[in-house]
This record gives sequence, structure tokens and C-alpha cells, in this order.
Amino acid sequence: MAGNIFGKIFRITTFGESHGNSLGGIIDGCPAGLKLNFEKIQKELNRRRPGQSSIVTQRNEPDQVNFLSGILDGITTGTPIGFIIYNKDHKSEDYKHIKNIYRPSHSDFTYEKKYGIRDYRGGGRSSARETICRVVAGSIAKQLIKDIQIISYVSSVGNIEINKSYQDLDLSKKNIEKSPIRCPDIYTEKKMLSLIHKTKKIGDTLGGTITCVIKNISSGIGEPIFDKLHAELAKAMLSINAVKGFEYGSGFLGSKLTGSQHNDLFNIDGTTKTNLSGGIQGGISNGMDIYFKIAFKPVATIMKKQKTIDKYGNFSIIEGKGRHDPCVLPRAVSIVESMTALVIVDYWMLKKLSKYSEIKN
Repeated sequence: MAGNIFGKIFRITTFGESHGNSLGGIIDGCPAGLKLNFEKIQKELNRRRPGQSSIVTQRNEPDQVNFLSGILDGITTGTPIGFIIYNKDHKSEDYKHIKNIYRPSHSDFTYEKKYGIRDYRGGGRSSARETICRVVAGSIAKQLIKDIQIISYVSSVGNIEINKSYQDLDLSKKNIEKSPIRCPDIYTEKKMLSLIHKTKKIGDTLGGTITCVIKNISSGIGEPIFDKLHAELAKAMLSINAVKGFEYGSGFLGSKLTGSQHNDLFNIDGTTKTNLSGGIQGGISNGMDIYFKIAFKPVATIMKKQKTIDKYGNFSIIEGKGRHDPCVLPRAVSIVESMTALVIVDYWMLKKLSKYSEIKN
């Protein structure tokens, strides 16, 4: 299986399955001399972990990361950082009924057609549990680019959305994290929670959107042509399970404006009066806030009977069993931030290599 490596300089390779013994990875390219805050790493994992509230799957995993290499006395040595997270609460028996059946809108059918075999236990490698490795790497990347602030929050669930721009919200970590759904607007949060509980009660699921904002990022981050910053962010976000869409800056709404309405005019200091560009021009950051929105589909596993087919070409009836998220958005916030950090740290390091003045000493 290809496609398990992300990044160019700061690279993460991941391994493991949802119901296997463990998941883990190797981080290559992390500079030596970075003093790691392990408590921060674990806090990031706790934001993603299952069982944290009544609106997420009740799989009870401690998600404790064990580092195997690349760190001495809490400081990175510049060698590959190996890590592992053991699975503790996987109940594979919950999936025996789908051993020969394809779940609608899952990867069961496509994996079997490509590889001739699939791990039916929780989806195996296609499970969102794989993203735990991204959070480990992303939390280290965050510590490397500590002056750049990456903030994500749930901006909509189903047809309920925050009708405010991010500038009008309290995006402090304290405010976002006190919400079980990680929505910074208390009035919208209540409506979202009510909808999730009602939907869960009838055995169905919901999708929605997450908004991400990158603050304190300097100009000159990114690459032109094929490796544009927004293109790499889009790739990173679309690699997350259940993501169906990505837009940055004015997004699709910008297509309805004229050029005179859409252009971001300059202030004398190089900032812009508006930021419809979303902080990126020509594939490179311009120093303004970078902001984008990601669309997540409803979770495919529902507790309702559906008509499907089995591997032998027969029609069958399937009904979800076990522990599943009625809405992935609260747990996905940390994944979005981690993938964002992995993109930014790579380009941050590339920028240092783009000028002789940065490397001559």
C-alpha cells in the first residue's frame, strides 16, 4: 500500500489499523535541539480521543503515546522519531456481521476491489483511528512553529451554522475547549448539541464544517506553481476521513463578485484592507490571516437498516452495531489543526532554504 507518507522535509510515515495491536509512525526531518512538551502532545491526543463526551463514540482508548527513538532527555536529537500507540479497547466481534458485506459509503468495496482483501474490523487502515498518528506529528510541528497560531472550531452541524465571521468570535482555546462540540458561539452550540442528540436517538448521523484560522504567519511561506500553499492545505484536509470539500478565503462566494469587489487593496505597510484572498496570493502567504473551511460528510455507519450487497453479488440488509460517532466534528478539530501544522512547518523550513542569507551561517 502506497500513500502513507506526508511532507517533504518534515515527514511523517504512519502504520497500523483500527483493530490491530497498535498504530504508530516515524517522523523524519525534525531538527535537533527542540525541547518537547510531552504534556502538550498528550493534550492534543486527548482532544481527538474517543469517549470524551456523550456525542462521540464510547470506545474507551487512553491513546497514550510511547516514543521509541529520536529524543534524549526530552530534546530531539535530529534522528527519526519513532512512536507507538497501543489499541486497548477494540471489540472486533462488533464487526463480524460485515465480514462479507459492503457498508454503503465506506471503503469496504473499493479496498477489496483494489487489494483483493480488506480488514473488516472497524475498517482497518481506512478507519479514522489512523489519524491519531497525524496528531502526534502535528503536535510536535506546532511546538516547532510555536509563534504561529493555528485555531480550528466547529462552524456548522447539519443545517445549523454560526452566522458570524471568525473575527467576531472569541477564538481563545479556553472558550473553544469548554464546548463539548468545540463551537465558540454558545447560542449556536446549544442548537448543534440538541440536533446531534436527536439525530443519534433515531440512529442517524450528521455532517458539518470546521473552520481553521492561521494567525501570526509571516509573508513568504509557500511555493508557486504545483506546490502552492493553498493546494497543499487542500490536499492535507482532503486526506482526512469524511472530508468532502475545502475552500479558502472568499471560496465559492468569491466567484459571484467582480474584480473590483474582490481585490484586496494594500495599506501602506503591505497589509490589505480586506482579506478575501484568505492570506494567500500566488500560492504564497502574504502575512494576513489564512483561513479556510472544510466540509465533512455524515458518518457512513448508521444504526438503521439499509439495503446493500455482499462480496458474492447478492443483495443484503445491513444495520450498524457497536460504538460509532453520530458526528465526527468535535474530534476532527484536532486533526485539522495537526494537518495544518504539518503543512506549515514544511513550508516554514523550505522558506529558510530559499534564501542564501538564511543558511550562510
